Amino acid sequence: MRLGINIVGFDDPAGDLNRHGGLGPELAAVGAAAEAAGVGRLSVMDHYFQMEVLGGAESAMLECYTTLGHLAAHTSTVQLGALVTGVTYRHPGLLAKIVTTLDHLSGGRATLGVGAAWYEREHLGLGVPFPPTAERFERLEETLRICLQMWDPQDDGPFEGRHYQLAETMCVPPPVSAPHPEIMIGGGGEKKTLRLVAQYADACNLTAFTHAEVAHKLEVLRRHCDDLGRDCGRIRKTAMYSGNALRDGDLDGFAKAMTGYAELGIETVIASVPLAGAARWIEERAAPAARRLAELG
Repeated sequence: MRLGINIVGFDDPAGDLNRHGGLGPELAAVGAAAEAAGVGRLSVMDHYFQMEVLGGAESAMLECYTTLGHLAAHTSTVQLGALVTGVTYRHPGLLAKIVTTLDHLSGGRATLGVGAAWYEREHLGLGVPFPPTAERFERLEETLRICLQMWDPQDDGPFEGRHYQLAETMCVPPPVSAPHPEIMIGGGGEKKTLRLVAQYADACNLTAFTHAEVAHKLEVLRRHCDDLGRDCGRIRKTAMYSGNALRDGDLDGFAKAMTGYAELGIETVIASVPLAGAARWIEERAAPAARRLAELG
C-alpha cells in the first residue's frame, strides 16, 4: 500500500510565495520531499477557481498541467497527474496531447485523472460551457474513447461521436508509458462513474470516506466488471483519506484505519495538503506514514 499526496491550495498565509514568485521553488521542494518520503503519487487539483470550501475564487489557484510540467522537471520517480481533470475543461484531443506531453517530459510518469466536472461557478466565471449532468457524462465517455484511440498506434483515423468529431486522432510522438498513461476515473457514482471505470479505466479514485462506503463502492465496481466480462483485479484502487490521524501525527491510528482499506484492496490512499508548509509536513508526517503503509503489503 502506498501514500499519495494531493496539493489542494496555493495560498500562503504570510503572502511571500504569491507576491514574490516563490510558488515554483516551493513546488520543487514538495516534489523532492515527496520522493524522499517514498510517496507513490503526487497530484494537484484541476480547477480554474479554488473551491468554495477552500476559500473560493479569491484564493490562489494555478493551472494544473503547467504545474505538473514544473513538477516533472523537479522529480524523477513519483507518478504525476491531476485529481481530477473535469471533462469540460479541455477538448479531449487537446487533453490527450497535453497528458502525452507530460508523459514524455516526466519519462513515463503521467496519469490521466478525469471526471465529469461539477464546479459551475468557475465555468460561468470564465465563460466555459457547463452542460447538464447527463451530457457531461456522455462527454466523459467520448473523451475516454478519444484518448484511447489517440494512444493507439494502430488507429489515427477519425472519431465520430455525438459531442466530438475528430478528423484525425494523431498523437505524435506517442506516449512513453506502455500501453498508455494510466487512466484513473474519479468519483463514486454507482450507475455511471463506476460503470465507466469498469469499461475504460486502469484505476479508480473513490470519494467514499468510510470503510463501509469503500467496501460498498468496490462491490458495485465488481458487479459492473462482471457484467462487462472484465477482471476487476486489473483495476488499481485508490481512495481519499479524510481522517485526522495523519494530520495529528497519530501513526498508530492512521495505520489501524488503513489496515481495513488494504484488506479491501485499496492500493493507494491519497492525503490532501495545501502547498504552504507542505514540504515540511511531508517530511514530518507523510514520510513515516508512507513507511507504515508499505508494511501493510
